[in-house]
Amino acid sequence: MDHSSLRLGIDLGGTKIEAALLDGAGSIVWKKRTPSPRNDYSATLSALEALVIEARRAVNAAEKCSIGIGIPGSLSPADGRVRNANSIWLNGQPLKRDLEQLLGQSVAIANDANCLAVSEFTDGAARDARSVFAVILGTGVGGAHAIQGELVVGANGIAGEWGHVPLPWMTAEEFDHPPCWCGRSGCIETFLSGPALVREFNTSASKSIQSVQEILCLAESGHAAAIAHMDRFYDRLARALAMVINIIDPEVIVVGGGLSNIPNIYTEIPRRWGRWIFSDVPAVTRIAPALHGDSSGVRGAAWL
Repeated sequence: MDHSSLRLGIDLGGTKIEAALLDGAGSIVWKKRTPSPRNDYSATLSALEALVIEARRAVNAAEKCSIGIGIPGSLSPADGRVRNANSIWLNGQPLKRDLEQLLGQSVAIANDANCLAVSEFTDGAARDARSVFAVILGTGVGGAHAIQGELVVGANGIAGEWGHVPLPWMTAEEFDHPPCWCGRSGCIETFLSGPALVREFNTSASKSIQSVQEILCLAESGHAAAIAHMDRFYDRLARALAMVINIIDPEVIVVGGGLSNIPNIYTEIPRRWGRWIFSDVPAVTRIAPALHGDSSGVRGAAWL
């Protein structure tokens, strides 16, 4: 194996860390997932270092593979420290510097939604599209915009951060919503992330479930509160994506993250979003799940 062509991608998520080694053709030759340490920056560094060491050993690659990491936030252009991460223990930390010192080589770091966009534009659901908005629906809510295969980073390095703008066309009840970890109120992330869905369902239905999958199972079994809850989710997601279409009008919207596995997203959202899209004809924007599933982010990190 030509070790010089190996690319190691790491997707640092809120609940799991996934690492994958890609060869020159883009095929995964090694992959591993491990739970994300929470509220512990030092433990996060150790977990990342352990994955890199294990990847190197798996293919006897020593230090010859490049390393790219997708994070739920971005690096500040001012000082290179992590900002805007919903894994708040990363914020303010010199992650790139610390990892490069630990690993003895350079590391590329980018927002996880940017990694998703790169992956899906390279050889995924947006491969032949001229423009894409990549959405992450998981522990947090993120987004990225790319045109002709090039990421639109923005003047402030925050292009695509739709998770931290207010949910559009709010109802009266939605204004009375728990604040976001970022310190603002009404953020899309507080309505559409996995933890938000679970928290709101437990509050409204007096339940103590642990996952979105449990809500889906209840809805499939005819549970009225679960059905109504998912209906609200589809309505809110349709509004949020209609806003994106009104602003950047992408050809394709690609959905990644854990909630991308909800199949009704791809039928319910196009059926609903026309009400809010500022057009005199039905929307031609396509919405599709990431072709590489919840491994798309780690592939994009490798392509960095």
